Amino acid sequence: MLREKRGVERSLSFLGELSTSVSDAEVLLELAEEAGDAATRLEAAEKLARTERELEGAELRQLLGGDHDAANAILSINAGAGGTDAADWAQMLFRMYTRWAEMHGYAVEIFDEQPGDEAGLRSVTATIKGDYAYGYLRVEQGVHRLVRISPFDSQHRRHTAFASVTVFPEIDDEIEVEIDEKDLRVDTYRSGGAGGQHVNKTDSAVRITHRPSGIVVQCQNERSQTANRATAMAMLRSKLIERQEAERQAEIAKERGETLDVNFGSQIRSYVLHPYTMVKDHRTDFEVGNASGVLDGDLDGFVRSWLESNAKSRA
Repeated sequence: MLREKRGVERSLSFLGELSTSVSDAEVLLELAEEAGDAATRLEAAEKLARTERELEGAELRQLLGGDHDAANAILSINAGAGGTDAADWAQMLFRMYTRWAEMHGYAVEIFDEQPGDEAGLRSVTATIKGDYAYGYLRVEQGVHRLVRISPFDSQHRRHTAFASVTVFPEIDDEIEVEIDEKDLRVDTYRSGGAGGQHVNKTDSAVRITHRPSGIVVQCQNERSQTANRATAMAMLRSKLIERQEAERQAEIAKERGETLDVNFGSQIRSYVLHPYTMVKDHRTDFEVGNASGVLDGDLDGFVRSWLESNAKSRA
């Protein structure tokens, strides 16, 4: 009920802002016509252009039909095959999503970060906070492949690296999830990475393993073990809810005679930087030649193409 209330409030606020923006543009155009002011006319045109972009965003949100699409997203990236290149690739992906979040006014909070042996990241988990962050970022779940001339190869050979991206919603406290403490294994360890004098002096980092499902979550960004445990438990609840939803969707697909990939382990996208530049989504065949732009956070084309394709398949 609370989630529905917030959704209605967001919609009403959005409609109010659009109405105000259009009214302001009309006033500016009237002033420009009366005074023959080119600067005012340009300001009105810019305001209308922003309104058009907001409407396009609203149209895209209509393609989001999941129960938790409006929620914050918990993003986890893990380096796969490819050694140091894979760790570097995981860091590149995290930068890409961070830039995407900044473009959309979303906040990024890191939960856990494990550096690579030589460079990059072995893994990183963060929350992307903002309206519909999960609805958009769930498009990114799967294996991402990078092809490039390796900066870590003295012979400048072409290497292929892989990294997996997992996305699940940050679940509200109002949604109850039964978790038996007897099913949990809780390990503590010393935090790594940034943190000043506090790092490596106390076993504040927490790793929780849910034995029945095999789900593992961990958090080290807080300074107290209690706070890290609370955050890790929240992540575990979210993952369990998402797993239940994936199983439900798989059962529905089975009844319809459809096939549905619920393990999200397949390669979804390739990023080629040599001998040519191209980023291609293998699910929708949407591709972009400006690979550097994509790596700088320009993901909206991939998001839209997948959501449109998914909406058609649902219909």
